[in-house]
Amino acid sequence: MKLSLVVPAYNEAENLPILAKEIRSLLGGMFEYEVIFIDDGSKDNTILALKKIAQEDSTCKVISFRRNYGQTAAMSAGIDAAKGEVIIPLDADLQNDPSAIPDLLKKLDQGFDIVSGWRKKRHDAFITRKIPSWIANWIISRITGVHLHDYGCSMKAYRARVLKDVRLYGEMHRFIPAYAAWYGARVAEIPVNHRARKFGQTKYGITRTFRVILDLLTVKFLTKYATKPMHFFGKIGFYSLFLSILSGIFALYLREWQDISFISTPLPLLTIFLILIGILFILLGLLAEIIIRVYFEGQNKKIYLVKEKINFE
Repeated sequence: MKLSLVVPAYNEAENLPILAKEIRSLLGGMFEYEVIFIDDGSKDNTILALKKIAQEDSTCKVISFRRNYGQTAAMSAGIDAAKGEVIIPLDADLQNDPSAIPDLLKKLDQGFDIVSGWRKKRHDAFITRKIPSWIANWIISRITGVHLHDYGCSMKAYRARVLKDVRLYGEMHRFIPAYAAWYGARVAEIPVNHRARKFGQTKYGITRTFRVILDLLTVKFLTKYATKPMHFFGKIGFYSLFLSILSGIFALYLREWQDISFISTPLPLLTIFLILIGILFILLGLLAEIIIRVYFEGQNKKIYLVKEKINFE
């Protein structure tokens, strides 16, 4: 199968029939494809709309959650069920224009593993949607080193093999391009048409920016220190111990040369505090090293990924 479209939906009963019709008119007869709709515990008639779509079109498949798990979980379920060589997620709110799919595939065929959509002309609220998005995209690009204009655009084309070993949690679906790029994937970005919402209400807000930043810190830690956590915790521990030495020396200097008693300055307490923090972080690093070894050795996982092998049987 050439293409799998993954469409998470939460309370989008009015939009889904229109989206299914647009996809069918665009891709019908072009090549073999499937559309996987995921009902993320909707409270409206989303599941009824999806069942009707599935009855009318055998290329449409439906996964229904028992409750609302969030967009990342829904997208992960769709990716797990997808059978296409290329996987393209898109939102169910009609703001992602399916007409951009051929352009994404064309760019992918130029040798890229991921092609990210860029909503260059967004039809969203300026304060609650655009500004948080600009901030989040700037922070993500700076921290990951993978510079994209629009990490939040769900419409991205992935080669299925790139997503094979990716496990998504929290809001991490938006970090897949950065995550894959760290492991050697080639990433490109093209502008895609973005449309104003006609039905329903948006599920995004300014508070989501803070959750994205927290998930970004997790991704950064896992990609850089997953196999060497002691380098992270140990570094903090040694910095803390070094500062405790400086604090202790300064306290002695004040006592011997400035005649300032230990009880007149917080430096002795700060010294002890920094020593304890340093020791705790080093011990935390040792504990993390043990956990990492149990994780890899207990499941026979490798600490590396092989792109290809030549002349091996």
